[in-house]
Amino acid sequence: MDDSRPIFAQVAENIENDIISGALPEEGQAPSINEFAAFYRINPATALKGVNVLVDAGILYKKRGIGMFVAPGAQEQLKGARRDKFSSEYVRPLLAEAEKLGIDSTQLTQMIAKEAKNS
Repeated sequence: MDDSRPIFAQVAENIENDIISGALPEEGQAPSINEFAAFYRINPATALKGVNVLVDAGILYKKRGIGMFVAPGAQEQLKGARRDKFSSEYVRPLLAEAEKLGIDSTQLTQMIAKEAKNS
């Protein structure tokens, strides 16, 4: 866990990562609140808060008496949100810096391709 962000937000992000990777498939049952609490070694109320963030966003849904499940379309919804966040946090600043330095789109594409090849 990262001390700079609230634990419940980290729990929600870890669940999101599992959905994006396919470890938690759509319509699949998510671990219980107590299982999350035990896994992360946190208070069940904190785990519940993280899960409720995803319930409120429509990523998880509750089946009364059964548990939490991954909503249909959750993976694409999360990927779309992450793409938007990636664009605003990385691509826009990259383009702004490239413009300051006089780097055109062709040069920028070449730089990205070179770095991708080296990684």
